[in-house]
Amino acid sequence: MARPETQFWQYWKKNTPEISWTRLENMSSFGTPDLLGYNKNQFFFTVELKVTKRNSVRLSPHQIAFHIRHPKNSFILVKHLASSRLKLYEGSQVKELVACGLALDACSLGLDACRSCKSSGLILFTAM
Repeated sequence: MARPETQFWQYWKKNTPEISWTRLENMSSFGTPDLLGYNKNQFFFTVELKVTKRNSVRLSPHQIAFHIRHPKNSFILVKHLASSRLKLYEGSQVKELVACGLALDACSLGLDACRSCKSSGLILFTAM
C-alpha cells in the first residue's frame, strides 16, 4: 500500500488536471518542495505536501529554510487525516505554521478553495 503522502499526491494530481505538475524527488538539495506547478497563466510555483494525524505540521529545518528564502510562489498543502480536510498555506507563513500548527488560519480551506487559490493576483490552480 502506498504511503499517505503518495496517496495525497495522487489525489491532488487527479483533482487539479489543469496544472502541469512535476514531482520533485530531490535528494541532492534538501528542503526542496515536493511539487513544481505550472498553470495556464504561465506561472511557476512550488507546493510542499504534508499529511498529519495531529494538529501539528512537521517540517524539516531544510524545508523551513526553503520557504523562508522563497516566501512567494511557494505553498504548503496539508491534509489532516482525522478530518480529511485540506489546508493551504503560503510559504511566507512557514514559521507560524510550525509554531501554531493547523490552528493557524490557512489562505485556503477545503478542496474547492485550495483549487481556486489566488496569490499575487493570479489564480494558481484553476481558471475558476
